[in-house]
Amino acid sequence: MANNMSQKKRNRQNETRRQSNKTLMSDLKTSIKKVEAAAAAGEPTDELYRDAQKKIDVAAEKGVLHANTAARKKSRLATSISS
Repeated sequence: MANNMSQKKRNRQNETRRQSNKTLMSDLKTSIKKVEAAAAAGEPTDELYRDAQKKIDVAAEKGVLHANTAARKKSRLATSISS
């Protein structure tokens, strides 16, 4: 339990950021799964793929994902739909 005001404020900020990051990551994972499911079913994936790429870029921009992790995810997603 925090005793001083600065730690209480820090705890509030951390909780807000945690919720925001959780929402972003959940959205990201869902969009990736949609692309993979569409590719497996033989459906067109162009629009879904663009949406997933945008979400990966946003997550990297906001610091939720490291830049290299974002690049790796995009690369693996591209190879999974091309094969």
